[in-house]
Amino acid sequence: MLPLHSSSFTSFPCTTISNFYTSPAMPLFRRKSSLSSSSSSSCNSNSIKSSYFIPFTCTHFLKLKPQKRNSSIKCSSSSIPPVSDARKLPDVGTLYRRFLTVAKPYWSSEDKVQARLQLAAVFALTLGTTGISVAFSFLGRDFYNALANKDQDQFMKQLLYYLGGFSVGIPVFVLRDYAKETLSLRWRSWMTTFYMKRYLQNHSFYKIQSQSTIDNPDQRIVDDLSTFTGTALAFSLTLFNAAIDLISFSNILFGIYPPLFIVLLIYSIGGTAISIFLGKGLVNLNFLQEKKEADFRYGLVRVRENAESIAFYSGEENELQMLVQRFSSAFQNLTRLLVASRNLDFFTSGYRYFIQILPAAVVAPLYFSGKIEFGVINQSVSAFNHILGDVSLIVYQFQAISAFSAVIDRLGEFDDLLDSNISENLTDSTSNVYVVYQNVTSPTNQTLLDSSGSLTEGSSKKLVDLEHLTLVTPEKSTILMDLTLSINEKDNLLITGPSGSGKTSLLRAMAGLWTSGSGKITFYVKETDDHQSVSTHENAEESDPFKSRTSRGIIFLPQKPYMVLGSLRQQLLYPTWAEIPTLDGVEQTGCPPFLLQTEGSGCVFTRSLKPTTEDLIKVLEDVRLGYLVPRFGLDSTYEWSSILSLGEQQRLAFARLLLAKPYLILLDESTSALDEDNEDHLYRLIEAADVTYVSIGHRRSLINYHSKVLNIKKMDPQSPERNWTIKPINQEARIRLSEIGL
Repeated sequence: MLPLHSSSFTSFPCTTISNFYTSPAMPLFRRKSSLSSSSSSSCNSNSIKSSYFIPFTCTHFLKLKPQKRNSSIKCSSSSIPPVSDARKLPDVGTLYRRFLTVAKPYWSSEDKVQARLQLAAVFALTLGTTGISVAFSFLGRDFYNALANKDQDQFMKQLLYYLGGFSVGIPVFVLRDYAKETLSLRWRSWMTTFYMKRYLQNHSFYKIQSQSTIDNPDQRIVDDLSTFTGTALAFSLTLFNAAIDLISFSNILFGIYPPLFIVLLIYSIGGTAISIFLGKGLVNLNFLQEKKEADFRYGLVRVRENAESIAFYSGEENELQMLVQRFSSAFQNLTRLLVASRNLDFFTSGYRYFIQILPAAVVAPLYFSGKIEFGVINQSVSAFNHILGDVSLIVYQFQAISAFSAVIDRLGEFDDLLDSNISENLTDSTSNVYVVYQNVTSPTNQTLLDSSGSLTEGSSKKLVDLEHLTLVTPEKSTILMDLTLSINEKDNLLITGPSGSGKTSLLRAMAGLWTSGSGKITFYVKETDDHQSVSTHENAEESDPFKSRTSRGIIFLPQKPYMVLGSLRQQLLYPTWAEIPTLDGVEQTGCPPFLLQTEGSGCVFTRSLKPTTEDLIKVLEDVRLGYLVPRFGLDSTYEWSSILSLGEQQRLAFARLLLAKPYLILLDESTSALDEDNEDHLYRLIEAADVTYVSIGHRRSLINYHSKVLNIKKMDPQSPERNWTIKPINQEARIRLSEIGL
């Protein structure tokens, strides 16, 4: 009789309004829809008890509701490595370990007190809902007894009891669901910041992208974390509620008719075994569907991001073939997933419908013999369905469990990769290129030794030391051998050589991005903090994981500058100063502390104050981009990588470094898209700014702005000799460089 329950009334007959009170717990920021078990007919839904329908909705077509196939695709925009469909299924022990690895950090974090209090409140309210369900089972018994006995007075009395029960029960159910969703949101928010920090720490994002270690890390952060928190919390509450229900309603059912309890156990055990057998392939199919739809979405993202290049090449047909192939792959896997789900649905639907009559059929002889009243039949049906729901979780939620297992596997794989990157380099455990930042303002560093152990003169003006640097590719091919080099203030270095000789790899090594090889790179920086010497290889940055080269006065300018998502002001301040406005201008209220303040926020390089608006306008005029201000303004957001030409983007990158006033600049063909007049103008600007720079380039005109040149030749695998030469640039050198084509 109308027991208030989390999913539907469990003992009301089929003529009752179905799903009067339905509160499926769904993932955060997802459209709410219940699982297949709550979307059946009214008779079915009223007779099936399920504490929580598990809130899993994949970001693929199948939204864990087989009756509603959602064709929307939510995925990512990251690199897509070629991953085979034939992957080994993780065992239960691996899944359990990965679940604990992903779930545990939050509950011991700085937010643990608030989290545990909220969790306790949710469990307390869940316990209250179970008590209300038990009370309503007895109210239902007396209600139907009065109805069968045609006792109008007793009927009206029980009806008033029901109305009073509704007024007490409904707020409890609503508050429980609200508390659960709030906790799920808070948990997801903390985990998102936790994984984003680790993803951006120690160049993990770069290594994952460049090595294609896993697919779609952004999807794992956005979609999988959202699904994980909502589903994990719902599973926990389901198990808790099932345990309480099992204890409460077992006594009722066993007291009515013990054989009915035995029938229930046999029925549930058999159903669980058959469900596992029929649905054993769903975990792998769900995992692959996540990836294949992410691959398809990434293909569409690439078309959008490279629209001009594709249009110039007239490559529409090739792109269409690639997109159709990726969509076909997702379609074929989804077809297999639907077939597996269909086979499982044949059994689970019959399993659910058969219990409409099973408990009544077992206890009916007792009613016909006069041993029990009519209301007891209704109570036995209610208790039977409650207990069956508790012991048949695998049957009712097998699709959700299999899809959730895929999410656990993906997040666990991602977590293991991030941990391995923190502890060691991803490229090779034998990587041996060290990048050290040495504080020259420390009293112990006033006098420094060179590589031979001799005292160096003017060591306070030394900026970089490269000692016996050898770089090798992941395939173990040497591209640079035993380079030893010192760079002092105003000692501007030009790096030349044919394409593929390793020029950019050298700058990557100096930036800490290339670690395969041997040798040591020391930067002598002027820091005001207590850090004496920090080695990126030995992970000494762990105490301050977001302390960057920029914060130490070193800036790297790639050939294609990065345009941030934001305004022109943010473009100019990146990455030296943070300029993060609130979303849509709305003030952040009610946010937990870990969302209001993140590591590395604010001014990350304190050598100079944050530029004013006048400073920004002036520097744009200095790099000959003053026309952008009246055209776009400083605070309007545009897709700058599409609006600005590559030459304009390169000039904007020079404006950034002029504002930051670094000690050292590493330029990787950073003026390649500029004419010689603009190139000359920009180099004169950084010379006037008293900045030392290292440039890679092929133009002869670059000789005029440098004091020495490092020429790197392609390595001869058969030769043990080093493949580089370094010479000062004077008039004689200029002539020789012209002869070799520079």
